[in-house]
Parts: sequence; structure tokens; C-alpha cells
Amino acid sequence: MKPRQKRNSAKARQHGFPVAKIQIQDGRFQIVSLGAWYSYWRDPYHMMLTISWWGFIAIVAIAYIALNALFALLYLAGGDCLEGARPGSFEDTFFFSVHTLASIGYGVIAPKTTYANIIVTLSAITSLLTIAVVTGLAFARFSLPTARVLFSRVAVIAPYDGVPTLMFRAANQRRNLILEAQLQVYLMRDEISSEGQFMRRIYDLKLLRHQSPSFALTWAAMHPIDENSPLYGATPDSLFDNQTTLVISLSGIDETVAQAIHARHIYAAQDILWNNRFVDVLRDSPNGDRYIDYNHFHDIVPIE
Repeated sequence: MKPRQKRNSAKARQHGFPVAKIQIQDGRFQIVSLGAWYSYWRDPYHMMLTISWWGFIAIVAIAYIALNALFALLYLAGGDCLEGARPGSFEDTFFFSVHTLASIGYGVIAPKTTYANIIVTLSAITSLLTIAVVTGLAFARFSLPTARVLFSRVAVIAPYDGVPTLMFRAANQRRNLILEAQLQVYLMRDEISSEGQFMRRIYDLKLLRHQSPSFALTWAAMHPIDENSPLYGATPDSLFDNQTTLVISLSGIDETVAQAIHARHIYAAQDILWNNRFVDVLRDSPNGDRYIDYNHFHDIVPIE
């Protein structure tokens, strides 16, 4: 890192901003935050909603054990203040705290001094708040709307009605309806302005159909590469040289839960195959019915 970059990074940290590093992996731009855990702990609610379930359970378990250990030490600080507990036993005070926080109440150990009753009161209040917070976080995680949309592994460029056309597929894996579905495609690539300034430009790619009243099965998205397209005149080499990526954004309303959902996918330059077309997934049965064969959803064939 250059000295000027180091000074800017240090200044950003002084103002509380995380420093982000941009790297290219497999042709895809990725933002790697430096000091990411620091930024996560500054927003614990967002962290508890975005980490995995195993991470969520681990944090709750560690916090629960630490909380009971704290109350156990408080009971020990009061001397012989618990009836039925061995004097100076951390084990007895710890499990008494567990019983109190969980409102189990076996009755084997009980407070016998005013000090112990004060700690029990604080423990009961803490228990109410802790259960409310953990229950709310768990419910929020379960209620987050998610979309199960499958995108084709590659995008292809092939003639359609005599015009070179960028094409890719999307499919709704839940077999319900995504109402008022909208599909947006953005092209991102490196460019140098006439003044010699580097920038990462973003272009909107117009599709032949970018809306669907009810997205239930598959969606073949097509962008004609005409004179008005940012891909006009592009070649496979130019896509690699400019670090071109396609960002796909699909949004709509899940019919089952009546909530807005969205899905996102990225195609790098190596994921865009020229002079290929997708294998048709629409099949006709002997009795005249039609069905979709998802076994060939990702399959392509070259155009001779």
C-alpha cells in the first residue's frame, strides 16, 4: 500500500469508517472489508440477522454461559448467602443462576440473605429481557423473506431474429408465483475518460421483456446487442480486458407470504459464452401435454 493510501486508511479508521479492499477473483469484483468484525460489532442487530444459524446459536450460548458465570461470581461475593449450596462452590452458584434465569426452581438451593435476594431480583429482570431479545431476533431471522431463484450457470450470445442477443435463464424453484416480477440487468466495466480518469462504469441493459405479471416456471431474459447497446462492438477479449461483469437483479412479491423478495446473480466475463445457445427445456409428451425438463436448464450447444 502506498504512503498516501496508508494515510487515507488511517484517517478513515479515525472517523470510524471501515476500510474496504477491492479484489478480483474468478473475474468477479469482491469487496473485502478490513476490520470487518469491528464494523459488525458496531451494528450487533444487523450482525445477528446476517450470520449463519450456527453462528447465531454459538453467540447466544456463549452469552448465556457468560451471563450465568457473572451472576455466579456475584453470589460468591456475598459469602454464604445461598441455602443448600456448598460454601465457596462456583458450580453450585452457577447452576443456581441457570435455574433462576430459566425459571426452573427446583427448590434445592434458595437465597437466605437480603444480598442474595437482590441478586435474584436482578437475575429475574435480566432473564425477562434476555428471553425477549433472543426470541425477537429468532423470529426476525425466520421472518426474513427469501427468494429461491435459479439462474443459469452461464450467459450466451447468439443470434435471435438476426440480431446478436445476450441471453440467460432464471427459474422459480419454489413452484409458487412471484407476482409483478421485475428483472434488471446491469453491465459493469472499467473505462478511462477522455481526461484519463479511471472509473467503474455501470450501464443499464434493456431487455425484450423485463416484467412478468406472474413468474412461476422459467424466464429467458434477452438483451439485443444493437447500436444502442453498451455491448455493441464488444468481443470476448474486450470483456476480459475491461473486467466486464453482468449484475442480475430480480424482485417481486412472493404470493405465499405476500412480501417483497429479491434475488441477485453475477456473470463474469468467462461466464459469457459466444456463439452458443441454450438447450430447449420445453418438452411435448405423447398425450399432447407440455412440461419443462429442468435437467437441461444449464445445458448449451454451440452454433455452427
